[in-house]
Amino acid sequence: MQQLQSLTRMYVRQRIRMMVNQYEVLAAMPDGSEGGMLAFAQQKRVAFKEQVTLYTDDSKQYPLLGFKARQVIDLGATYDVTDPNGQPIGLFRKDFKQSLLRSTWHLEQPQLPPMVGQERNAMLGVLRRFIEAATFIPYHFDFTANGEPVFSVDKQWGIRDKYTIDIHHPHIDRRLVIAMAVALDALQGR
Repeated sequence: MQQLQSLTRMYVRQRIRMMVNQYEVLAAMPDGSEGGMLAFAQQKRVAFKEQVTLYTDDSKQYPLLGFKARQVIDLGATYDVTDPNGQPIGLFRKDFKQSLLRSTWHLEQPQLPPMVGQERNAMLGVLRRFIEAATFIPYHFDFTANGEPVFSVDKQWGIRDKYTIDIHHPHIDRRLVIAMAVALDALQGR
């Protein structure tokens, strides 16, 4: 856990599969290249109550964390993020009203001020809502607390989703950051 907590950059890469979304979370090497796997997630594409478990690797033997919706169907559902023993790490929720034009998420971790994550480019956010091929358009989220940067998630151009996560706040739990980054891909279109 200490090694994970020291990271300031990670990558999330989606694997293309028929009935599930799969995600690899990778460490960034000092030269910027992809390093070893930190986490692996698998999410069913059609689920009434969202629940995603992230494991230490793709063998899915050892859970690292998970997130689960509190409600079955809710456009502004709250997701609890927990460790493998069910202990809370934090939570996040989409702000449905603000997200009509510019996607906005609220993120909470004990002992830190509440965080807000919002698409960096408001115009691109509006454009993505009206273009059929919008899934290929990259987006950028900046998460802040009291106006100070905490972390950012940048989706790269391409058919296969790939994200760069840059962490600016030393005390944000990297597991919460990983959960939010995976959720941005898995839940953003809902």
